[in-house]
Amino acid sequence: MFDVDAVGMLARELVRERVVTLVAEACAWSVGLSDAPYLVRRHGRVVATGTTLGGRAAAGLPLSGEEDRRLELGEPRAGTFADALGALTDQGTLHADGLEERVLAPFVLDTCLGALERARDLCPDELAELLEEVGEDDSDPVAVVRAAEWEAPLRVEAERLAVTALGDLPLIEVEAEGLSLSLVRAAEDVARGAAPEEPVSPMAPPDPGSDLAGALFLAEAALAAAGLDIPVPPTQAALLLTALEREGLETGEVLAVLPHLPVPSDTAEEVAATLARGRPSSDP
Repeated sequence: MFDVDAVGMLARELVRERVVTLVAEACAWSVGLSDAPYLVRRHGRVVATGTTLGGRAAAGLPLSGEEDRRLELGEPRAGTFADALGALTDQGTLHADGLEERVLAPFVLDTCLGALERARDLCPDELAELLEEVGEDDSDPVAVVRAAEWEAPLRVEAERLAVTALGDLPLIEVEAEGLSLSLVRAAEDVARGAAPEEPVSPMAPPDPGSDLAGALFLAEAALAAAGLDIPVPPTQAALLLTALEREGLETGEVLAVLPHLPVPSDTAEEVAATLARGRPSSDP
């Protein structure tokens, strides 16, 4: 019988076949981690230290601590990708959680759907028995994947493969490897959000045909380096604008990237208003 375990095994095989894609996606996700603030836990609170992960990595200092780091990351060398995965975020979670949410989960779901499709082509009769067993029909493949419970163990396997491939590499090398794909992903995000429901500023946006991937990448790096509150409050609108301009973003690019940053509408409107009336000559 082509049962749940057999399809799960097929999905596991497909994960291994797609390891190159998995590694590429993990590299793309890593871009910008060097600019993330280095945080520590003190008296139960997560606090900033004033340094970045990249700065500590360059100095040969560890990015993660044993009390927070996942056991599966082992004891990584300072400044490596695995070390960065064990570092804290401002939410008190680990960057490894971000990798799981943004890379491993969608990768595993896509792989499971591919395995289901492969099973459909190879042995439709056995697959019909599987569908009956899990109580789903063939009209909703995602529901079949959820009912079969293939994803959780495959995420563990995918994380193992990614960490094995990248864990011992310096963080900066992993980021460099993922830069090209990261720009592609940023361009895709810009395209998906090209028509926001509520415009964030009264000023005309740039030509929608413009490629804003590079501007968005620079904007995210500027936001991470500026150390602003997330989401950025209106009181920090001027600091946000200064950070974006220092990265070389022009007026049209600033307005175009705001909807894709953690910037509330009132903050974005304040930035737009500042641009509309012109920066004072004494501003930095």
